[in-house]
Amino acid sequence: MRHHNVNRKFGRERNARRALLRSLAIALIDREHIETTEAKAKEIRAYVEKLITKGKDGTLATRRGIHSKLGSGGDKATKKIIEDLSVRYKERPGGYLRIVKSGQRIGSDGAKMAIIEFV
Repeated sequence: MRHHNVNRKFGRERNARRALLRSLAIALIDREHIETTEAKAKEIRAYVEKLITKGKDGTLATRRGIHSKLGSGGDKATKKIIEDLSVRYKERPGGYLRIVKSGQRIGSDGAKMAIIEFV
């Protein structure tokens, strides 16, 4: 049974799925908006919002926790979360990201696309 198992799998195994989420999160944090499929945008929203909420604490332990979630390629993104994004949203109790639907992908699959950006 799939009780309390709500994560999307994207047709990938665990390590590939983790790498996908990490790379999308790093790209979103660096550029502050990206266009991706609607399902990936919905999944990445919770991932990044939890990191920003952790970053509000600003301790060394939270910095290391964020860095471990983003992996070795997330040095710049970790620094940006701690020094910029968590300060920007200090008074906001959540809801740091917005998803705007942008139609269907032109091509063979016609996937629903969305733009995810910081509020």
